[in-house]
Amino acid sequence: MQNITNKTNSIDVGTSGQIPEHILNSSEPVILRGLVNNWELYKAGQASNSQAIDYLKSADNGKPAIACIGRPEIQGRFFYNNDTSKLDYQSQKMPISEVLDLIMATLNAPQTPSYYIASSFVDKHLPSLRENNDLDISKHINSGLMSKPEMKIWLGNATLAACHYDTSDNIACCVVGNRRFTLFPPEQIHNLYPGPLELNPGGPAISMVDFNEPDVDKYPRFKDAIAAGQIAELTPGDALYLPRMWWHQVEGLSKFNVLINYWWNNVPNYLGEAMNVLQHALLSIKDRPLTEKKAWQQVFDYYIFSESTHAGEHLPEQARGSLGKIDELQARKLRAQLLNKLNR
Repeated sequence: MQNITNKTNSIDVGTSGQIPEHILNSSEPVILRGLVNNWELYKAGQASNSQAIDYLKSADNGKPAIACIGRPEIQGRFFYNNDTSKLDYQSQKMPISEVLDLIMATLNAPQTPSYYIASSFVDKHLPSLRENNDLDISKHINSGLMSKPEMKIWLGNATLAACHYDTSDNIACCVVGNRRFTLFPPEQIHNLYPGPLELNPGGPAISMVDFNEPDVDKYPRFKDAIAAGQIAELTPGDALYLPRMWWHQVEGLSKFNVLINYWWNNVPNYLGEAMNVLQHALLSIKDRPLTEKKAWQQVFDYYIFSESTHAGEHLPEQARGSLGKIDELQARKLRAQLLNKLNR
């Protein structure tokens, strides 16, 4: 992605291991240089890959995780086959230590399969890892939210996670190996050509564009995405604050790479998942006549995408109902009404 010239903003947090309070309110990604330099896993990785692997194995409780394994031909890019009918790699359950042994055995091989463990819960698979490798994210976040911060691990050899977005805020900590994030703001979805919703490598839709060799005839709007993109280069010890809904491609650039991240949703836990609304709209609105869809777009702009108080501000407070502040009781009523209508 040598055509992207915008660099993600960064700040140096030194050896404090502390996240500046204002960062988690940013609408833009920010690199936190040196945030996890005091972690023991970081120190092991600075000594050698083998020491980092041994450190992780010592924390492994043996519970199988989902391992993604691709042929050497995919060169670390977990994607689709030529006709997008299936994924171009296999997934199987394996203890993390077994995957680490496979990575170690092929560390210096000229042609090696791609090994990747993605989004595995640290507390489930590596429970003792938190003791000397953790951030206190909770103190920055209100209680009673959609989700408490989840600590997850991503490890493998030189791999690439295709560009996608997440619906949670994210602190991604580069612990072993170098990482490159290629970032795009949410409005670039039109220029990134998302793939299928049902079949995808990790849950969210991924961009169909190969960023290293973009087919500009097939994906002509991608050049507009390039102009809006950012590059975040992370070295071990750095972290990236990534706001929800930002598109990001993640590359592990070293022979062995470990990333630990924290996800959370800074909204009340009684609110539903926004992705459910998209699925319902696909069912109920997508195939209606274009003129009707444009009318529904105006309705959604009025009720949903304006300020949350806009649609009900001209009504007496006692008459606003769901147009007022959604509390837990109102959320239960709305959910019951929706379930009743869906079950008819």
